[in-house]
Amino acid sequence: MPESKVHSFIVKLWFEDETQRKGMSGWHGHITHVPSGDRRYLKELEDIVRFIRPYIGELDRTVTSKIRRWLKLGM
Repeated sequence: MPESKVHSFIVKLWFEDETQRKGMSGWHGHITHVPSGDRRYLKELEDIVRFIRPYIGELDRTVTSKIRRWLKLGM
């Protein structure tokens, strides 16, 4: 597959409870697009889809719906 059609992402998630930061409990994380180094902090899992979409374009709506379903499986 041509490299221009390959995108790699690193997703890092961690849990912070109230004892670590008062009022900030829950899942936190960030996603990085490896080739560009672009990084965005995540407030919710849907942010992953929003971050990836510009890189894969609107190739196929089923791709983003599959990502959404995959993310919901882990919830």
